[in-house]
Amino acid sequence: MTQAQRLDAAHDPCIVRIRGLRYGIGGRTLFDDLDLEVARGEVTAFMGPSGTGKTTLLRLITGQVRPDAGEVLVDGQDVAGLGRAGLYALRRRMGMLFQNGALLTDLDVHENVAFPLREHTRLPDSLIRSIVLTKLHAVGLRGAAGLMPYELSGGMARRVALARAIVMDPEILIYDEPFVGLDPISLGVVLRLIRELNDALGITSIVVSHDVREITAVADSAYLLSGGRVLASGKPSGLADSDSAEVQQFMRGLPDGPVPFHYPAPDYAEQLFGHLSP
Repeated sequence: MTQAQRLDAAHDPCIVRIRGLRYGIGGRTLFDDLDLEVARGEVTAFMGPSGTGKTTLLRLITGQVRPDAGEVLVDGQDVAGLGRAGLYALRRRMGMLFQNGALLTDLDVHENVAFPLREHTRLPDSLIRSIVLTKLHAVGLRGAAGLMPYELSGGMARRVALARAIVMDPEILIYDEPFVGLDPISLGVVLRLIRELNDALGITSIVVSHDVREITAVADSAYLLSGGRVLASGKPSGLADSDSAEVQQFMRGLPDGPVPFHYPAPDYAEQLFGHLSP
């Protein structure tokens, strides 16, 4: 990317643009002509029923998989067109909070958070220590620096993973189902951290979740995905006003509606008893 292109990208109000995205796995179409944008400096949520490809969308944005058609642009760069070095450089500008935290079990809290700095920089140990303690302090766990992952509660482990995700001062912070398995207090802490870190650090946050109430509390905008397309988008609090039956079913948590409970399968009776036919 040239200097002029970098300047143009920096002034673009959207840091992620997806156009005409098509992607499928094992003959199943996950995205069919999907269009969406992530505004720079905001918290944007991707919501939808399980199996709609929310995590896969994150993998497309980070270049772990490539689209079958369409474009995934991050800060003006076509992710699928980047070589190894370009993709590596782009990923260094991103932080990722995985669903299960993904802490390294044989390293203590301090070294888990320090790991990206040791891998990607040549900073002296004294400076790494200062940065790590600063990030742990931001998530309220400076006093837990010497603990091992097995000594942490689920909520603490998620916060350590968040400290690691921000240790490289990313421009884009990605959360994959950050609320799963948290008690009410830990959930409240994580919600506050998502909002405060986004605003204090001046970054862009992308949150994948199916927790409607939590997303409504923290996100500036949201996309509701289902059937490979965007069912609704806008402020989370306004999605419930949609006339779509699919949107209403998801936002209200209704068990019955157009979104099926069962994954597509052959006829039940035929599958059970077909082999008994003479």
